[in-house]
Amino acid sequence: MHKCVLYLLLTLCAFGLHAQEDTVAQDSLSTKKDSISKTTYLKQLGNGYFPTRFLDIDLRYLIKFNQYEGLRTGLGGITNSNFSERYRINSYVVYGFRDHRFKYKIGGGFRINKTSNTWLNASYTDDLQETGSSTFLTDKRFFQFFEPRLLNIELFHKHITKAISLEHNLTNNLITETEVATSKINPTYSYNFKVENKDFSQFDITTVRIALQWNPFSTYEIKEDELIEKEEGFPKFSLQLSQSFKNVINGDFNFFKADFRTKHQITFNQDVFTEATLTSGIATGNTPLTHLYHAYPNNITKETILQRFSVAGVNSFETMFFNEFFSDKFATFQLKHYVKPFKISERYQPQLVLISRFAIGDMNDVERHQNVTFNRLNKGYSEAGFELNKLLFGFGLSFAYRYGGYHLPKLEDNLAMKFTFNVTL
Repeated sequence: MHKCVLYLLLTLCAFGLHAQEDTVAQDSLSTKKDSISKTTYLKQLGNGYFPTRFLDIDLRYLIKFNQYEGLRTGLGGITNSNFSERYRINSYVVYGFRDHRFKYKIGGGFRINKTSNTWLNASYTDDLQETGSSTFLTDKRFFQFFEPRLLNIELFHKHITKAISLEHNLTNNLITETEVATSKINPTYSYNFKVENKDFSQFDITTVRIALQWNPFSTYEIKEDELIEKEEGFPKFSLQLSQSFKNVINGDFNFFKADFRTKHQITFNQDVFTEATLTSGIATGNTPLTHLYHAYPNNITKETILQRFSVAGVNSFETMFFNEFFSDKFATFQLKHYVKPFKISERYQPQLVLISRFAIGDMNDVERHQNVTFNRLNKGYSEAGFELNKLLFGFGLSFAYRYGGYHLPKLEDNLAMKFTFNVTL
């Protein structure tokens, strides 16, 4: 299977690159024919893709690093409208040099309705997922060029997931996705989940998920048969409901999850604005640790500040240690204020960002999660700090201080100093 997946992706990429070479050759004869404009090219890169004639190469899979796989590298991509306007192939293959294992996805879909951008998709995935992470189905349509938290993640679970999903735009401002999936879950760490006097170290989960992304204040236009966000508006809302079924396609547990996120921005001018993000989630029933919540920690468990020096995340708690807290209900609130850049020269303008973060949560039946140690988040977690961005080649520095209910006895354990990285295409 691994060889087949690798062969498939190499064939797709070679096909796409060969087509791109053909496009360049044709461009030398006619700049108006089969060309990709600079604006479109940069937009594609900003969305995480390197465009070729028939295949958009997904930049997320080229190179990454985490504590379990070490260096992770591979290839992935999705066919574009030049390949077909009705059908698409969306696949990847990666290799972890520390765990010596291939991971991959074979997926595809066909468009049912062009006007509402309705797609029916199917996929088979054999990969890793961070324990306690909560993602929205609709988030895959939004790309983050650099994901610094991935560098320090330790707890993963292997999963083999078969899924069928339906994407549909109810309106231009409201996109939805519904998924039916079955997964075989195998934590990479020592873990037992105790339910009704039975211990599960591996388990099967069958879920139905419904996700909605509502951007009521954004404006859109149709350009070249593609829906484009013309003007970004706030606030934005995300909602996802998940139900797991016991004894349906071998599912071991019944549980329900509801996840919500809203993001608002108050703009004073082009350079000065305030961002506020509220995220919450609740899980009921027999929910294993793999499907519960952490609070976006991003601090390594090391003795000194310099040993903990790494890269700051975008919306993570920089002083919260990895695996320090898990919850079956939680909420976080993050506030960022971007100060007017320091205009040292026309090209060198560092920017100060003031940050405040708060998290609260709790967990019932902690004793069911065996062989792992963590704290409850019921006292409320607070940190404040600042970033000084774009000091050199997109790099900057961040400082954060932990205070409140989970303030630690040693002063230096409450401090975090890290790099930041910001690139705008």
